[in-house]
Amino acid sequence: MTKPDDLLPIGLEDALPARAAAITRAMRQVLDAMDSHGYDRVRPPLVEFEASLAGRMEGVATRRMVRFTDPESLRTLALRSDITVQVGRIAATSLAEAPRPLRLAYAGEVALLKADQLDPARQRLQMGAELVGSDSVAAAIEAVTVALDALEAAGLTGLSVDFTLPDLVDTLAEEALPLAEEKREAVRRELDMKDAGGLKAAGGEDYLPLLYATGPFDDAIEKLAALDVGGVLASRIAALREVAAALGDRARLTLDPSERHGFEYQSWFGFTLHATGARGALGRGGTYAIKGSEEAATGFSLYIEPLLEALGQTNAGRRDTLFLPLGHDTDAALRLRGEGWRTVAAIGENDDASALGCTHVLDGGEPKAL
Repeated sequence: MTKPDDLLPIGLEDALPARAAAITRAMRQVLDAMDSHGYDRVRPPLVEFEASLAGRMEGVATRRMVRFTDPESLRTLALRSDITVQVGRIAATSLAEAPRPLRLAYAGEVALLKADQLDPARQRLQMGAELVGSDSVAAAIEAVTVALDALEAAGLTGLSVDFTLPDLVDTLAEEALPLAEEKREAVRRELDMKDAGGLKAAGGEDYLPLLYATGPFDDAIEKLAALDVGGVLASRIAALREVAAALGDRARLTLDPSERHGFEYQSWFGFTLHATGARGALGRGGTYAIKGSEEAATGFSLYIEPLLEALGQTNAGRRDTLFLPLGHDTDAALRLRGEGWRTVAAIGENDDASALGCTHVLDGGEPKAL
């Protein structure tokens, strides 16, 4: 019987056995793929000082964090909302003297004070990899490649990568398409919203052609190149072409050069990952700088919810499980577990193998299908 106190806060939920198994399996596959590329796992704490979480990356919003006072130091603590910033802290402090490029991977829970309208979850499992010490084209290629390998290892198909240039407006606004500093944020916002009327009203009429340099990569990059006033985007366009060429046809490639949502701390390069069957993005990545050390880095983050949606494994089927009757052969059971069997031992005469989710029963020292 459910009592009022048993209800969970909005945006939080229990992962029951089948779902928890699917999450664990996908997380293991993703982390193994990252490890195969030389990324060492780190495990930052769930709670840190708010100032530390907000001080290593641009665009980290403390208002979205769950905050409280530390009874020991009396300073403000916060539950992490993004593990990337913690990896940046580790790279800049504990691993400051480690050889570069430094490859680090992670998986853990993050929490938000309030969910956004498109995603009601306030607790999420975030997985990712960060290459610290470079934001070169080679680093960008590696980040996208590792992300695709990780998703494929988890069983996803129909992958697509959408490229963006997070610093596009700032790059153009300096000389090519002059724009006063106080107008840039509004222009970025209207470009991100794809609002032509709003863009004109914000003083960004010269930026209107960028709204149409989107879509399949080959066509969109040509449109962007045609708009490159004075060649200020030439190096970025060449870099995007190089990344796309390295990926070949393993994923569908698109370009939206003015996309900003989710790229608040990225620098010249960003990408979003999608897959068939998932309504939302599987994750995002790109290049950035770690504040304090000012070290360049490149990486990506993946989230479990859209990944499971794409897999269709939010309610995984039953696993082969062996029922061990009362008085069973313990040596045989030990041997079968060593061979990979999952066992459930009876603890009472009325234990029902089928009701307990078993598919086989131990009979004569060997599994027998029920």
